[in-house]
This record gives sequence, C-alpha cells and structure tokens, in this order.
Amino acid sequence: MRITFCQGVLALAIVINLLILYYVSRLQQRMLHRHRDHVQPSSRLLPVSQKLGVTVIIREFEDFENYVPGVVKSFLKQKPEQPVMVAADTLPYPPLVLPDAPNIQLVILKPAPDQSAHVSRPEMYVKTEYVALVPDGVKVDSTRQLDRMLEEFKANQGRVQMVAAPVQSLAPLQCLNVKVSLRKWTAEYSVAPSTRVCTALKGDAVILLRTKDLFNLSTPLAKPLLTSLFIQTSLRGWTVRILDVSFSSAHQPLLSSSHNQWKAENRAKASRLQLFRDFGIKRVLLEDGKQQWFGCSKETPRCFSTVHDDTPEYLYQNRWTPPCCLQALRETAKYVINVLETSGVRYWLEGGTLLGAARHQDIIPWDYDVDLGIYLEDIPNCDLLRNVESGSIVDEKGFVWEKAIEGDFYRVQYSEHNHLHVDLWPFYPKNGLMTKDTWMDHRQDVEFPEHFLKPLLPLPFAGFTALAPNNYRSFLELKFGAGVIENPEYPNPAVKKLDKEK
Repeated sequence: MRITFCQGVLALAIVINLLILYYVSRLQQRMLHRHRDHVQPSSRLLPVSQKLGVTVIIREFEDFENYVPGVVKSFLKQKPEQPVMVAADTLPYPPLVLPDAPNIQLVILKPAPDQSAHVSRPEMYVKTEYVALVPDGVKVDSTRQLDRMLEEFKANQGRVQMVAAPVQSLAPLQCLNVKVSLRKWTAEYSVAPSTRVCTALKGDAVILLRTKDLFNLSTPLAKPLLTSLFIQTSLRGWTVRILDVSFSSAHQPLLSSSHNQWKAENRAKASRLQLFRDFGIKRVLLEDGKQQWFGCSKETPRCFSTVHDDTPEYLYQNRWTPPCCLQALRETAKYVINVLETSGVRYWLEGGTLLGAARHQDIIPWDYDVDLGIYLEDIPNCDLLRNVESGSIVDEKGFVWEKAIEGDFYRVQYSEHNHLHVDLWPFYPKNGLMTKDTWMDHRQDVEFPEHFLKPLLPLPFAGFTALAPNNYRSFLELKFGAGVIENPEYPNPAVKKLDKEK
C-alpha cells in the first residue's frame, strides 16, 4: 500500500507531537519534584543525623543593591556542591538571580497564609552539622577557607562555641565583651582584654557554629544579625574566637552611591531599634562610653501601664524598672526639689523613696514613682502648687503639675505624654505628730513624730543631695519595720516576692 505525501506529513506531525508531550511531561515532573524539595523539607525540627560539612547562610543584604549572586557563585566556584541558603524577610525585589542548583535555597522567613508553617522555617533546609553566617560582598579565595574554619572550631571545641574569620575591610574586626542584663533592660559593651576570644565582635566576619546551636536560639536570624546573635549567645555564656583565616571583600565600599548608603543606614537603625524593642533592651552602653536609649522619653508614654496591687507589670516579667523610666524619675525629682527649695517649701524624702536613698543612694531599682513629704502650711509659697487648685499646669520645662484625683495631695508628671511622676504629700503637725488628711492603704502610711523633721538633714539621692528626716533609720523602721534597709522586698510580697538569689 502506497503512503501519500499528506499521510506521511500527518504521521510525522503525530510523532513530533508525541515527543513534545513526552518531554513536557518529564519537565513538569522535574519541576514538581524540585518545588516539593524546596517547600517540603523534613518534618523534623532538626534532622536526627546531619551530614558533615557546612551550609553557608547569607542573611544581611540590601534589596536595592547587593552582591548575593556573586557571593553564591564564589562559593560554588571553589566547591560546586556547597550548600547555600539565602534568607530574606520577604521576597527580594529586584529579584535575586541565583544559580539554578538543588544545593541553593532562597528561604522567605515571613510566613504566607497559603503555605505550611515549615516553609518559612530556615532550620528545615539545613542538612549539615555546621553553618557559616556570611555577610554580603564576601569573596572566597580558596577551598580551604571553610575547611580551616571547621578544623579550628573542632580544635577549640569545649572552649568556644563559635569561630570567626575576619572579612578584609577598612575597619579591622574588633573583639568586644557584651554583658546583657534583661532584669535591668541593659546591654553593656566593653573592649575585651583578649584580642582573640570574646563574647561579641564589631566589624564584618564569617561566623561558624553548630547548626543545632544556632537554631536553638530564640531568634536565630534576627537583624542586625551579629548584634542579635551575640546578645543571645552572651546570655548563654558562649564565646567566639577570631581566627587567622580571613576572607576578602569583592566590593569596597559595598554600596555604590551615597543615596544607597543613606538608605542602608536608615534601615540598619530601624532594624536595631526593632531588635532592642523585641529583646526588651532599653539602654545600651557602647565600648567608647557613649549611651544609646531605646525606651520612653518626654514625647512618649512611659514603658508600663497602670499599676495594680502596688506591683507593676515588669515585676511579673522578672524585670525591674526600665532605665529610661528611672532616669525620667530622677530628672523629675531633681527638678521638683529645686522648685520647692527655691519657693521656700519644706520637703523631705518619704516612704519608699527615703528607703531607696538609705539603701541605694538612689531610687529603688524596681520602684515606679517618687514620694516627697511637704509642710501643708508652705504650699502658698509655691505658685505652681497654689495655682493647680484651678486645674493642671504645664510649666516652661514641660512638667505637668496637678492636684491628684486619688486624694488630697499633689502630683508632678514628667510630661503630658509620659506620666512618670513625683507625688507631694502635705503633712501638718498635730499634738507633736505629723499627720495628713488623705491616707492610702500602704503599710508605711502612718503618722510620725515631728522631731524627725527638726532638723532635716542632707542625704545623697539619685545623683544630687536631697533633704531627709534625721535618724532616718528609726524613721524607716517606724514605717516599715525593723531591718527594712538590710532586707529588701517588693512593695506587695503577697502578690510578688523578690527572688533574693538572683
């Protein structure tokens, strides 16, 4: 049977279509498997048995200008099978053009409502025993660099929990120590006595540590990465060792324009602010002696809400008064006392404030206000106190003077926004005792002999000198009980007791 030309063309078209369908089907299957490999890693938090080796993690880079693809290619050039994970909060834009290889992963840390929870968990993608945190712009010069870091880590095992290889730059890597007190909301940096082993670093470095150690941190990839890392590791007593191994930088400076530099600096400041807020750190002392504040101010509300049962909310968090609040209380107390002294109003440190002066020469570290006693008969001497009878007054320094709504006493607030305050309690003599018209349900709120005020004596308090009752120990023991100076306690032990072991 003869096959016509048309029949031959039709048969050939059928064969070609079948081939196309076959290859398209194979391609779809490959893409589907790759997608599953990407979004459905192991269901375990960390694999039980991890492979030897190091996964490179690139976390900190700018969307608008970065060299991440070049960094990835630099590692792959030395070792094509090198696992690399690029972690970003959201999908980078402009898109990152990364090598199309199964050992290269882009992980988006922000959860998406249409995906499973594990998709945004970076620990699910790491199959090696170790990780190396690599900054943007790094260039790999030798296959031995990561290997040497791993060898040094194993040689120092038990003495340090991290090793660092400096990235060559204009500013050398500096070894610092950081002491973090969550109770005091404070991080304090200092220059480490050793140039090799310390608890924090300043500068660019590649950091190598165990995978399980990194991902057992509460926020392992929070930004700024090294600031976050060393705050968390210092709380665990970990140290880092600077190695003789170093990496070169492919781009100096990293950002090509002053505008991009400005954008990056603003983002870094915002990230740092958010990090310290998340960690509850409100005061940072830098290694050069400068201070940075991340708490309340005159323009913001105070750091805690209305106090119930004489126990502020931070005590339930096992923390003390935030340092910004203490600083505002010191400033308000000094200002109010200056006004009283200038106006001829006799005053004295009262209650817990006097107890703080006797015990700490300062405000009690967990107190939330300042109490002063004043002579009722002296109130007309002060214009601000005399005039608040008709309503609150905001003075020229922004302090708010008002008559308290809780009773017959006065209150001076730090500002209209920030209600940290000094309370002024008017007393008057009656039959040799100092008494007043408003009593609160406090143990120390009792009458006392006037002889404690004759004379008033100077006492160091909160960085200045204030007046206090003479024989203040007897005065305090009359109000609080014997041994009160030597035996600190929270204001309401029935609700929250002070842990004296810490």
